[in-house]
Amino acid sequence: MDTKSVTGPLQNPNVTTPAQQPSQASNVLLQPTPLLQPGQQLGPLQPTSNLGSVQQTSNPAGTYLQPNPQTNYGAVQQTNPQTNYGAVQQPNPQTKQVSFQPSNQQTSLVPYQQPDPQTNLGAWQQPNPQTNLGAWQQPTPQTNIGATWHQPNPLGSLQPSSLLSKLAPNAMHQLIKGDRSMPTMSDDNVLVSHILGSHIPDGRDVDVKPLLRLVEEIFSRATLTPDTLFATGARTYPDQGFDDKTDHTSFLAMLDALSYTIDRIACELQYKALGGTDAHQTTVAIFNMVSHYGWDAKLVLALAAFGLNYGEFWLLAQIYSTNQLARAMAILKQVPGIIEHAVPLKPRFDALNNLIRTVLEVTWCVIEFRDLPPIYITTDVPALASAMTHIPTAVYWTIRSIVACASQISSFTSMGYEFALSTSEAWEISTLTHKLKTILEHLKKKMEECARYIEERRDIESYKMLVELFKMIHIDNMRVLKALICPRDDVLALVDGTTKKRVNLDVLRRKNVLLLISSLDITQDELSVLEQSYNESRDHVMRLQSPFEIVWIPIVDQLTDARQKHFEELQAPMTWYSVYHPSIISKASIKFIKEEWHFRNKPILVVLDHQGRVVSPNAIHMMWIWGSHAFPFTTLREEALWREEAWRLELLVDGIDANILSWIKEGKYIFLYGGDDMEWIRKFTREAKAVAAAARIPLEMVYVGKATKRQQVKRVIANIVQEKLSTCWQDPATIWFFWTRLESMLLSKIQLGKDEEHDLVMQQIKRVLSFDREGTWAVLSRGSSVLVNEHGNILWPALFEYEQWKEKVALQGFDIAFQNYVASLRGNSHPCCRFEFSNYAGKIPENMKCPECHHNMEKYTTFLCCHDEGIVPSLLALSTTNT
Repeated sequence: MDTKSVTGPLQNPNVTTPAQQPSQASNVLLQPTPLLQPGQQLGPLQPTSNLGSVQQTSNPAGTYLQPNPQTNYGAVQQTNPQTNYGAVQQPNPQTKQVSFQPSNQQTSLVPYQQPDPQTNLGAWQQPNPQTNLGAWQQPTPQTNIGATWHQPNPLGSLQPSSLLSKLAPNAMHQLIKGDRSMPTMSDDNVLVSHILGSHIPDGRDVDVKPLLRLVEEIFSRATLTPDTLFATGARTYPDQGFDDKTDHTSFLAMLDALSYTIDRIACELQYKALGGTDAHQTTVAIFNMVSHYGWDAKLVLALAAFGLNYGEFWLLAQIYSTNQLARAMAILKQVPGIIEHAVPLKPRFDALNNLIRTVLEVTWCVIEFRDLPPIYITTDVPALASAMTHIPTAVYWTIRSIVACASQISSFTSMGYEFALSTSEAWEISTLTHKLKTILEHLKKKMEECARYIEERRDIESYKMLVELFKMIHIDNMRVLKALICPRDDVLALVDGTTKKRVNLDVLRRKNVLLLISSLDITQDELSVLEQSYNESRDHVMRLQSPFEIVWIPIVDQLTDARQKHFEELQAPMTWYSVYHPSIISKASIKFIKEEWHFRNKPILVVLDHQGRVVSPNAIHMMWIWGSHAFPFTTLREEALWREEAWRLELLVDGIDANILSWIKEGKYIFLYGGDDMEWIRKFTREAKAVAAAARIPLEMVYVGKATKRQQVKRVIANIVQEKLSTCWQDPATIWFFWTRLESMLLSKIQLGKDEEHDLVMQQIKRVLSFDREGTWAVLSRGSSVLVNEHGNILWPALFEYEQWKEKVALQGFDIAFQNYVASLRGNSHPCCRFEFSNYAGKIPENMKCPECHHNMEKYTTFLCCHDEGIVPSLLALSTTNT
């Protein structure tokens, strides 16, 4: 290729300078270029980088003639009108337009030489302001002029910069292709130390989020798909106005303060991109411009600067077909050619858009780290400390990516679609995208760890606040209810069970509130009994003086679609209030309910008075035992009801079986018995009937099942009915309620802290429950007076051996005679007493005394797996055993 390069005033073409004498060993021959002939077209002028990187040497053969300081370098030198060489010829009207790059203000432009029409070197060079204009190094015989002169780069960045790359678009093409040796991860430590040297924050606090939203608006409206542009020719958005909250005085003032820096960065991006400057050097230059800002502000300012150039390009693409001014500018920037070839350019645009999206994600992630509340997390937390060490690297590569994006846009407008069509040029973009996504993934992982840490700290703080709140005295109950259920006033936290509409917590103001707390495993049997008691209590005469409401608070650890559906099914028939969704109950509230109110899985009913004070930690037991008669369900009312109670049959069966109540009034003997041993049941009922006939006493027997093993109980009931052994409860709900009431009696006593040793009722309840766990049992009463409460292994022998004590019946009466003989049999045997408290039953007693020997019972942990279908786990199911 024949070339002729001139960087000073045009000299006499007849004089050969040393710069025009190439070495014979040179790979590129520099020979005099034939002069332009009239009518010959100018070659396209290509913007290039400055020549400041080419160093002046002491080689006399490589030194170009120093220009005269009196020469005007700002103009194209007038040539001899009589000669047709060395002059800048007037271009032919058919000649392609030539654009000129503005010169540096500190340096005058040198004349340019008209290129050979057969060559592609029609570019003139911008001199470096700090470099002697006349200096140019003559290549040595061993030098390849097409090779690259590298600037020293400690970071491992490879940026080609040669004389030929500064003179031709093809060389610029090779320059970008060659810029692929980016720093590896091992170089990042060197990179960070280099960048940290320019990080000198002066403490200014800039809220960059409004500016970033504005930049996002530019990208969202500018980043168009090429196929859409190709299909429509140009795209125009409807004028909807810029609806953004950032348009206020403070934002405008901030923008006014930052606009100068943004403009500087925008000029740096555009100038360095056109000059082919090393991308790392451009990135470092931007870091120097924003050295006094925080890491997040650095990113947003660089993004805003790129948004100016990027938005201008796409604005012209969108409106050039309808606006003449835009059309003229678009032609200068070769935009129509880009749009015309939009479909072939799609891979290039896709890669660019993908990188821009990743840059935005990284920017927002860095801002999120900046906004972490220091009251909950500090840099000594490992997750945040790790993230802060990676943020400088993330910021560097993000700005480096912005520089790459700016170079791509500049290549479109300066080199046309021919250059852009080369999809191989997207290599750098895709590589940077991959690197940024790797960095983003790491930062997001650390952000998740920080978020969990902050959430835990907030939950601890909220939990402590709840504990203190319930110790305080309040005017009404709203403060505690809001803290427990939902603190936000703008959320309708409840659903009215009557109207099925959402309502505010204010409907509970200054009312007694019963908080029904349960999991989604609450049964229909439990809900039915609660609803009955609720409706009866609301009709109570006292309700006008002390109005109360029930609020269902479901505790759900993980809400799946199936459990969401189950929640809605449970909520639908409820006539009381319920929270509209389980998710509004905070983790702190759940922890408080579990730690302070001992909720496990079984329902509890916490009662708050009109001031929000807890007047009963769990009223569910008294509601099972006494129903609406326990209103207003306070601990004081519970104690008063127990003082009225005695160990009698009505306590066991009140409100369950009307026939038993009738037999009690008639003074009949009544056997309540239970278990699942069918053979024992046959022998027991047969002997009981025989003894009753022999003693001539009226006897009724009722089978009450077991606390567990529903399916086995159903089979036993079927046999009893078929064989007509006795009366039995055939409704499983009735059996469930009997045992639930019995268990609630024990738990109510434990909750009140009653003395087991001197509480007869508590001892007898414990005996029944213990016998049920061991097998069979029976309670014999005459009217309401309980005569015997004994294990089945003792009662059946006592009945079977009636002949041995029947003589005492005539002397002592049946009641005393039977009691004494049973007591004698019990003295010869020591049955085990066992209580199994389920972990779901709430507060478990620390110790318990045996109802037989009154010694402290040993405590064991039992794992129970019952394969009975449809089993309802008992409240009493940790094993406490005494032998």
